[in-house]
Amino acid sequence: MELDVTQILKIQENRHPILFIDKITSINPGDSAVAIKNYSYNEWFFPSHFEDDPNVPGFIQIESLVQTFIMTFLSIEGVQGNKTNFLKINNAVFKKKIVPGDVTTIYAHLESFKRGLAKGKAHSEVDGEMACSAEFLVSVPAILDKFKPK
Repeated sequence: MELDVTQILKIQENRHPILFIDKITSINPGDSAVAIKNYSYNEWFFPSHFEDDPNVPGFIQIESLVQTFIMTFLSIEGVQGNKTNFLKINNAVFKKKIVPGDVTTIYAHLESFKRGLAKGKAHSEVDGEMACSAEFLVSVPAILDKFKPK
């Protein structure tokens, strides 16, 4: 199953200028998602990062990974459209500089989703070469709050 940007916007809450995935090319709700992001020099961050050597800032690379990752569980029936919060980022690794004109393919895998807590990992590639990877713990407060002691 593929999702275009309008379908992505129905599932998760990120909007311009902080939406960092362009298309979901494959999704298996409750398990995995594959996304693409096309980087053009027209992106708002390139002129300031850096004028003489434009490249994608690390926080944007991480955000594209987590946006793909949250699609693995927000695509589950009944969970769509919920807000999410970062709880933990582990083992972030940056291996390749991403520059204007690059297309990243982002692979995300959900390891578990229980009581509003999602654990998993994602990595991105440019032309088949690893660019960035990280492990995540993300909450869905609307679900998690139901399990908090009163």
